Amino acid sequence: MFKAKINVTLKESVLDPQGKTILNALGTLGINGVKDVRVGKYFVLNLDTSNRAQAEEHVRKICDKLLVNPVIEKYELISLEGEGR
Repeated sequence: MFKAKINVTLKESVLDPQGKTILNALGTLGINGVKDVRVGKYFVLNLDTSNRAQAEEHVRKICDKLLVNPVIEKYELISLEGEGR
């Protein structure tokens, strides 16, 4: 069993209107010193496999086919925790 933690964010070249809204709200609240805000998604997947290479392959397939829009988003596998049997 492996636990995968994945961050999905907009590519740097893609405008982030939600991030800009948060940045503006911070200024309205009197919170200064934040230069930029980018919004993303965080996923935790529990994978029923005992093979680390197979777990990594599953994560890549899941991200490429479902979780990520490759035109505007990128993903990062933050961690893959677990032990093979």
